[in-house]
Amino acid sequence: MQFPESWLREFCNPPLSTEQLADALTMAGLEVEEVRPVAPPFTQVVVGEIKSAEQHPNADRLRVCQVDVGQGALLGIVCGAPNARAGIKVPCALVGAELPPAEGESQPFKIKLGKLRGVESQGMLCSARELKLSEDHAGLLELAADAPVGQDIREHLRLDDAVFTLKLTPNLGHALSVYGVARELAAITGAPLKTPKHPPIAPTTADVLPVKVSAPDLCGRFSGRVVRGVNTQATTPAWMVDRLARCGQRSVTALVDISNYVMFEYGRPTHIFDLDKIHGGLDVRWGRPGEQLKLLNGNTVALDAAVGVIADEREVESLAGIMGGDATAVSDDTRNVYVEAAFWWPDAVAGRSRRYNFATDAGHRFERGVDPELTVAHIERITQLIAEICGTPELQVGPIDDQQPNMPRPAPVTLRVARAARVIGMPLSQAQCADVFRRLGFPFTEGEGAITVTPPVYRFDIRIEEDLIEEVARLVGYQQLPENAPLAPIVPRVRSEQKSGPFALRRALAGLGYLETINYSFVDESWERDLAGNPDPVRLVNPLSSQMGVMRSSLMGSLLQALKYNTDRRAERVRLFEVGRVFLRDSGVATGDVSVRGVAQPQRVAGIAYGTAVQQGWGGKQALVDFYDVKGDIEALLAPRQASFEPAVHPALHPGRSARVLVDGQAIGFIGELHPRWRQRWELAQAPVLFELDLPALLARPLPAAQPVPRQLPVERDLAVVVREDVTHAALMQAVHGAATDGLLREATLFDVYRPKPGAEPAAGMGAGEKSLAVHLQFGTNEGALTDERVDGAVQAVLQQLQKDLGARLRG
Repeated sequence: MQFPESWLREFCNPPLSTEQLADALTMAGLEVEEVRPVAPPFTQVVVGEIKSAEQHPNADRLRVCQVDVGQGALLGIVCGAPNARAGIKVPCALVGAELPPAEGESQPFKIKLGKLRGVESQGMLCSARELKLSEDHAGLLELAADAPVGQDIREHLRLDDAVFTLKLTPNLGHALSVYGVARELAAITGAPLKTPKHPPIAPTTADVLPVKVSAPDLCGRFSGRVVRGVNTQATTPAWMVDRLARCGQRSVTALVDISNYVMFEYGRPTHIFDLDKIHGGLDVRWGRPGEQLKLLNGNTVALDAAVGVIADEREVESLAGIMGGDATAVSDDTRNVYVEAAFWWPDAVAGRSRRYNFATDAGHRFERGVDPELTVAHIERITQLIAEICGTPELQVGPIDDQQPNMPRPAPVTLRVARAARVIGMPLSQAQCADVFRRLGFPFTEGEGAITVTPPVYRFDIRIEEDLIEEVARLVGYQQLPENAPLAPIVPRVRSEQKSGPFALRRALAGLGYLETINYSFVDESWERDLAGNPDPVRLVNPLSSQMGVMRSSLMGSLLQALKYNTDRRAERVRLFEVGRVFLRDSGVATGDVSVRGVAQPQRVAGIAYGTAVQQGWGGKQALVDFYDVKGDIEALLAPRQASFEPAVHPALHPGRSARVLVDGQAIGFIGELHPRWRQRWELAQAPVLFELDLPALLARPLPAAQPVPRQLPVERDLAVVVREDVTHAALMQAVHGAATDGLLREATLFDVYRPKPGAEPAAGMGAGEKSLAVHLQFGTNEGALTDERVDGAVQAVLQQLQKDLGARLRG
């Protein structure tokens, strides 16, 4: 929200500088995000009146103007603006004036006495762009006809002002207006608050538009008034246009500007209907399936029973609390209007704009809560402005029809002074707390050590004791909090030597060439369905967007999104990892300090590799990364523990190029290429390789144990056996290490696989559907002599175990 400082000071004017004012608001919870001047510095620019404008004798596009600047004698100024003409008042920069620097320049632009095409020019007539007031460069900035000639333009346009931009949290809906901020400022500083009075306008006609409130759970109060004989083509006054501009709102038409002005002034969004376009009366109700409404922004939206509307006897005319309809919009032909001000329940408006992919100032305010008590007063204010700006001799004002079917009734909230002191962390007295509520204008009663507050109806954020504690803290002043050392004993948490920290894992992954990413835990539901095979993810009640509606149960979607972002920007080699939590439904989880009932939150680490296996070097084109490159990275992370891999199916991975990762027989995650279906959907030039593993399993590490140095050299033997084609490496190693070798076998390594070429005759001693596997065996012992007899016996034991488990036979 933004507004000019001068407007704020009309309601509350404490003896503070602009910087002190901004600091006071920020320290009270109304964060001032930016303070900027309305206009940059410039000097000697005054109001000038063009008395005559004659054609330049030597230039078709220039005029020689005689300008009165209040100095007695007229100034001759050459001007090329198309709207330079006699009778208008414009900004005039005198000789010696310094204007804001031109685009790309750093020094002020100085006005000197000069000649243009042989005619002397004694100054310069200015556009809004030349004064850096706006980007309008179509012609001179035309001032009001009553502007005093010779008055400094900064004084006339009130340019020595500042624009405040506030970053308000959702609980501060009562501060979404200049008056609302002034009310807070008065409570903060103790300066008096000026509350303007809007006396009732006496009705001059008895006309009342029939209105029925059919949905009191949608609308708690509805007020309206008929106004006839309005001049909708009236010009909005310059002062109102300027204030709206400094609030970030452009001028539209007089009636729209009046409605917007009151919204910024008092925080009350209102709507003005063309009375003659309303059929019969109005009905405030919930929408009905099948109904449609063309809005003021040109969009046509489909309605249902979850959306509030204002309808007449024929059709829907407005989206309640959000935006009016096009059918009853005021136009230049409008003569009679209906002014509406209502209280819409916040829950009935919240989230409705997002359904239609747009947001409005009205919806932003109503979903946070707008004061229900001042609908009549604000209609009086709007009527007053309509009469002043759009009034005609035929103007007639009807009585205000005010219906209150369901007004809010705030429940009293009790503050315990001792608890407030404990929560805030500083000593507080009951008198201090009572003074805070008195400054805020909250009705309250005092008891023994407690204060019971009845929140004003405009403070929808005051519901529980903690809300009152917050008010006390921010009004007493966060800067008053004492700097106390903590009293609790500090006991360092020593990590077990059998567990490394996540930072060590991050360093290891970075050493393998991966870059860390940090992503939202909120993801697109389609990722959960497609990549995680999770049909029932943990859903958010109030998601940030439709693409962030569920909690992730896998880190793969986030990594793929990051990969897609990089490849779209021509990244050819990408390696990324993420360490984070996932969220799974688990009825066995109970609510605790760091847990939520029914939701398991394990930590995982995931990575993705794309592009070449190694960085491009002098050796020419490199091979693309494959399953075995990433498998090696996982083995490096787990070392010295040994991982095993078995074929597995995962919804995100290629069915023939994926595996389950096991450590000590326990599954800890998956590795594999991205499924071709998802590769095509994500439009990737090649299949990336992904892995996702349980973080605790990666952090566990065995303690090193000392082993005596062998006193004898190891004995090595090679063994080649013929087995069926379907025998795997894992089955081979399991059989080898399962042999009864009396502890002599130290290592076994497969070093050769032989298969006949397709179509060729099998080698001697081999049949169809068979292959030859050659294993290197290493034997050693620390007890006794390692004789040939002991080694031969161990080799025979290995061969017998292979024959028993795999049907292997020694290759001839």
